[in-house]
Amino acid sequence: MARCRTNCIEKQLAAVFQTVGGFIGRHPLWFFVTPLLVSAALGSGFMFLKEREANDIEDQFTPVDGPAKKERQFVQDQFPFNDSEFSRLRMHNEGTYASLIAVSRSENILTEHAFEEIIRLDKEVKALNVVVGDERVTYSSLCATTNGKCVTNAVLDIINYTASEITKVNITLPVTLFNRKFVFLGSQVGGVELNSTRKLNAKAIRLHYFLRENETASKLWLDAFIKTFANETTHGLNEVSVSYFTSVSRQEEFKGNTKSVIPFFSITYFLAINFSILSCLRLDCVRNKVWVATVGVLSAGLAVLSSFGLLLHCGIPFSMTAASSPFLILGIGVDDMFILISCWQQTNVHDRVKDRLADTYKEAAVSITITTLTDALAFYIGVMTPFRSVQSFCLYTGTAVVFCYIYSITFFGAFLALNGRREESNRHWLTCMKVPVECPPERSGGYRACCVGGAYDHDTGKEEAMPVQLFFRKYYGPFLTQKWTKAFVMLLYAGYLAVGIYGCFQIQEGIDLRNLATDDSYVRPYYDDEKKYFSVYGPNVMVVVKDKFSYWDEKERQKLDSCIENFKSLPFIDKDLITAWFHEYDRFGKRAGLNLSDENTFKERLIPFLTLSDFKQDVNLTSNKTYASRFFIQTINITTAVDEKNMLNELRETAIGCPVPLLVYHPAFIYYDQYAVIVRNTIQNILVATGAMLVISLLLIPSLICSLWVTFAIASVIVGVAGFMALWEVNLDSISMINLVICIGFSVDFSAHISYAFVSSKERTANEKAIDSLFTLGYPIVQGAVSTILGVVVLSAAKSYIFRTFFKIMLLVISFGLAHGIAFIPVFLTLCEMCQSAKVQNRGKASEDEITMMGFSNSESLATK
Repeated sequence: MARCRTNCIEKQLAAVFQTVGGFIGRHPLWFFVTPLLVSAALGSGFMFLKEREANDIEDQFTPVDGPAKKERQFVQDQFPFNDSEFSRLRMHNEGTYASLIAVSRSENILTEHAFEEIIRLDKEVKALNVVVGDERVTYSSLCATTNGKCVTNAVLDIINYTASEITKVNITLPVTLFNRKFVFLGSQVGGVELNSTRKLNAKAIRLHYFLRENETASKLWLDAFIKTFANETTHGLNEVSVSYFTSVSRQEEFKGNTKSVIPFFSITYFLAINFSILSCLRLDCVRNKVWVATVGVLSAGLAVLSSFGLLLHCGIPFSMTAASSPFLILGIGVDDMFILISCWQQTNVHDRVKDRLADTYKEAAVSITITTLTDALAFYIGVMTPFRSVQSFCLYTGTAVVFCYIYSITFFGAFLALNGRREESNRHWLTCMKVPVECPPERSGGYRACCVGGAYDHDTGKEEAMPVQLFFRKYYGPFLTQKWTKAFVMLLYAGYLAVGIYGCFQIQEGIDLRNLATDDSYVRPYYDDEKKYFSVYGPNVMVVVKDKFSYWDEKERQKLDSCIENFKSLPFIDKDLITAWFHEYDRFGKRAGLNLSDENTFKERLIPFLTLSDFKQDVNLTSNKTYASRFFIQTINITTAVDEKNMLNELRETAIGCPVPLLVYHPAFIYYDQYAVIVRNTIQNILVATGAMLVISLLLIPSLICSLWVTFAIASVIVGVAGFMALWEVNLDSISMINLVICIGFSVDFSAHISYAFVSSKERTANEKAIDSLFTLGYPIVQGAVSTILGVVVLSAAKSYIFRTFFKIMLLVISFGLAHGIAFIPVFLTLCEMCQSAKVQNRGKASEDEITMMGFSNSESLATK
C-alpha cells in the first residue's frame, strides 16, 4: 500500500533514544542522584520568591503597550494634577480614597432616619486617625483639599449635615443647583425612581473620602477604614446596610488569592500519588510498580522546584497566575510516566535491564518528545502576548515542562532501571527479598499474593497485560471499530462541534475586576451595589485637544463644535452633560460684552477667567499660548463588558475622525484596552502555535495524514473548549487566554500518542491497528487524563475566580482531549486508512482491467490481421 511517510527524523530520533536508554540502563544511579542535587541547588531560588512577586493588577492584567497608558502619559504631561486643588473629574488615575455605599433596607433612602445613620457613618470615617511614628495623624491632615478645605460629599453639603433637611430640600438628578453652581449627583445618589406621587425616591447613597497621594500615612488610614467597617454590627445600623471599598482593596485582596490556594498543593499531590499507585498496582509482588509511580510524581515535583527556582534566580517576575502551574505540571509529568511504564511492560522480561530500557525509550521517547515539544512551544508562544500575567504563567510553565521532560528521561528512567534490576532478580517490591516464581502446592492463596511473583506471558516474554489493557483490546477496541459505532461517534462529534461553534459566538470579552478578589471578600458586595444602583452614569470622559488651537477663530471653533456634536450623537453620551471651559468662557464673554473673536481680547481675559473659575486645570497655558486643553463628556448606561468595549472603540473612532487633533481618556480605559487586543492575540497565538504543532508533527510522526489529524484535533478541541467555556459563563480574558494556550499542548498530547501508536502498529488492517493502539496506549492516556483532572480538581473548591476558571477550562480540555484520543481520532484514522486502501484497490483493479482490455484489443487486432 502506498503511503506518504515523513519518518526520516523519527527513525533517527528513536535510534538516539535507544542508545540513551541503554546508557542510562547501565549507569542508573548517576542519573537518579544528579537530578536530586540539581533540584536542591536550583530550588534555592525560592528564597527570592517574595521579592519576585508581581501582583500589581494594572501591570499584570492590562496590555503592556495599551493606548490608554500613552494617553495617560500625555494627560499627565500637559495637565499636572494638584491634590491641593482636588477635582475628581480631572484625575489621571483612580486616586487614593475610601468609599462606602449605604443601601436602604426600605424602599427609599431619602428619609430622615436613613440620613441620620449616614451622617453618623460620615462622622465615624472623619474621626479615624492613625499613629505614624510618634505622631497621631487624623483624616483632616490627610484629606485631599480644594480652596484649603477637605473635599466633601455634595449630597451631605446640600443638607448641611442635618438629616431632617433631606425631606425639605428640592434635589434634582442628575444635576442639582447648590450655592449658585450646578452639582452632579449621579455618582452619589443611586437606584433613583419616581414614586406614585411623582416624588423622587432613591435606594442608595455613595460617599467618597479622597486622600492626598504619596502619603505613607494614607495607607495606614485606609487599613484603619477597612478594619472599622469589617464588622457592620458595631455601627448599630437599622435603616441602611453598608458596603465599603478603598483604592488599595482590589490590590490587597488580589495578593491574598495566592495564599488561599497554597493548602491545595498538598491535597493535589496526595491525590496524584494515591491515584498513580492504585493505577499501577498489581497483585504480583515483583511486577508491582508502587515505587515507580511514587517516583513519577516526585519527578514532576522536582521539575517544578528546579524550573521555578531557576527563573527566580534569573529575576523573572512571578505573577499569581503562575501559581496554578504546579497543578498542571503534575498532570503532564504523570502522563509521561504512564507512557514510559506502558512501553516498559511491552519489553521482554528476559532481556537485560539496559536493553529493556533501551527498547522502552525507543518506543516511548519519541511520543513524549512530541508532546513535550508541543506543550513547551505552546507556552513559549504565549510569552508573545501583551499581558504580563500570561507571560509569567507561560514562561514558568513552559520551563517546567522542559524540566519535566528532562527528569522523566533521566531521573524517572533511572529509577525504572533500578526497579528493573529488582524485578530481574525476582525480589519483593517492599522487602526486596527474593521470592519464588511458582507457588508451592501446600501454600495458601494469601501466601501466593504476598510472597510469590515474577509472572509473565510465556508466549510473548512480556509482562502480563493489566485487566484494563485487556478491556481495551477485547471489548472497547472491537466495539469502537464496529460500523454502527463509528456512525454513532461521527454523529456525536457533529453534535459536539455544533454546540462548540454556537458557544464561540456567545463569548464575552474582558475581565471583571470584582473577580480578582476571593468570593468572601468585602470587595464583592461593594461591586454588586455599585453595579446595581450606580450603573446609569458611566465614566466622565476627558476629551483633550492635543495641539495649539485658535479658540477665538470662528471657523476653527466650528470644527471643534462639530466634533462635540459628533460625540453628542453617540447613544451612550448624555447630551446635556458636556463640561467645556470654552463654552463657559463664551457665556462669560457675552455677559461682559467682550468680543472673544478677537485674539488679543480672548488671550487678555482668559487668565482672569480661568483664575476665578473651576477650569484653571483644563488649559495648558504657557507664555500666553494654549498648548492643550480639555473638556468632559458624561457617558450613560455602561453596564456590560460589551458596552465598555463599544464605548471605547466609538469614542476613539470619533476622536480620530475629528479634523481637530483629539484624544479621549479616563482611568478606566487602562482596563478597557484589553478588549482591543484579547481576541486578536488569542487568535494569533492559536494560529502560530497550531502551525508550529503541524511542523513538529510532520517531522516526528511518520505519516502525513496522521500529522494532519493531530493538527485537526488541536483546532477541534480549541473550538469545543472556547464554545463550552462561554456556555459555562467564563469570559475571554487574560486568564482564560492562558487556558486556551494550554488547549493547544494538551490536544496534541492525546491525539499524538494514539496517532503515533496507530501508524507504528504492525497490524494489517485499519481496525486492527486502532485496536492495537488502544491496547498499547488507551489505558496510559486515560491514566494521564484522570491524573491531570485530579491535579486540578481541588481548584474547583477555591474561593478565587482565577483558580476556578483554571479548573473549569482544564476539565473541558482534558475531557475533550480524552474523547478525541480514545474515540474520535481512532475512528477518523480507520476511516481515512480504509479510504486509502479502497483507492489503492481501485487503482489496482483499474490496472488489471486496463491490462485485460489491452490484451483483448491486441488479440482482436491480431484476429483482424
